[in-house]
Amino acid sequence: MSMIDLRNAFDIIDDADGDFDGAKPESLVAKAEDALGFKFPPSYRKFLTTYGCGDIEGLEFYGLTDGNFHSSATPNAIWLTLDERKRGLPENLMLVYSTGDGNYIALKMDETDEHGENPAVLVSPTGDTLEKVANDFGEFLLTELQAVV
Repeated sequence: MSMIDLRNAFDIIDDADGDFDGAKPESLVAKAEDALGFKFPPSYRKFLTTYGCGDIEGLEFYGLTDGNFHSSATPNAIWLTLDERKRGLPENLMLVYSTGDGNYIALKMDETDEHGENPAVLVSPTGDTLEKVANDFGEFLLTELQAVV
């Protein structure tokens, strides 16, 4: 259901007044994957190559801004993930969203389903997995958008 959920989420984004950075090229996505040490799931890759990163109705979804992964800021997910690794974030997590209370939503990159998707999990700042919130990025994105738009 991930890509169907993702298409539905994209419809919401297209109809609402969000602020997204814009599509990122495959070459930048590949550079980001190399920096983190894993390949992105299809739904997250499609988000990056369609919207890059951005916010809508107060929700900020992390992704790619540019290729500066070492001295950047949110919403650059690669920089944030690398920066949080310095504080103990496990290397199997990639941060894609902040809940606003100190916790994050991360893709759990060491669990992959038959479609190449990774679950979205709630994690503490130290990387402790608190709970699974969605089967994949597409489902997570759609659920969050439906709650506010």
